[in-house]
Amino acid sequence: MRQEPTWRIPIGILGLLLGLAIYGIVIARYAPDLIGDWPTLAQTLVYIVLGVLWLLPLRRFLIWMETGRWSPPPDA
Repeated sequence: MRQEPTWRIPIGILGLLLGLAIYGIVIARYAPDLIGDWPTLAQTLVYIVLGVLWLLPLRRFLIWMETGRWSPPPDA
């Protein structure tokens, strides 16, 4: 268990916020042009998928913030 603060946590939080902001801006800019003419239900499904898609790399990113490795530590 980590006892000392590490630089990865504040940098990781800032990186996460920056990455989410960029992701949100890109989606808000380009998705309406691509799916604007689709039926409402199809647009809703696309936005739900895009809203959850950013979670896929989050586990490894949080592991890196805590341990400095991109994969989980082996079980003891």
